[in-house]
Amino acid sequence: MTADAGTSSPLDRAAILAIVREQLGEILEKSPDDIAEDVPFSDIGADSLALIELVEALEENLSAYVAGFHIDDEDLEGLLSVHDAVEYVLVKLQAA
Repeated sequence: MTADAGTSSPLDRAAILAIVREQLGEILEKSPDDIAEDVPFSDIGADSLALIELVEALEENLSAYVAGFHIDDEDLEGLLSVHDAVEYVLVKLQAA
């Protein structure tokens, strides 16, 4: 039995990591391959505006998998790296 029920197929950690790196790469005009998971956003040139853009892009992308996917503004300060963003999204998707 597959989990392919329309657009509600679950995302695994690797898929979420790829989405985060791809979106951040577009925002920062870098190759996703140059964005390490464990490097702080500040070290790769992602300021608060870039983080807001990333959140908006993730909400748009992930709404295809979870209707109304949303990242709370007060949670932004806890997202300091790609790793943090991926783990946050994983938890949010599991709770949905």
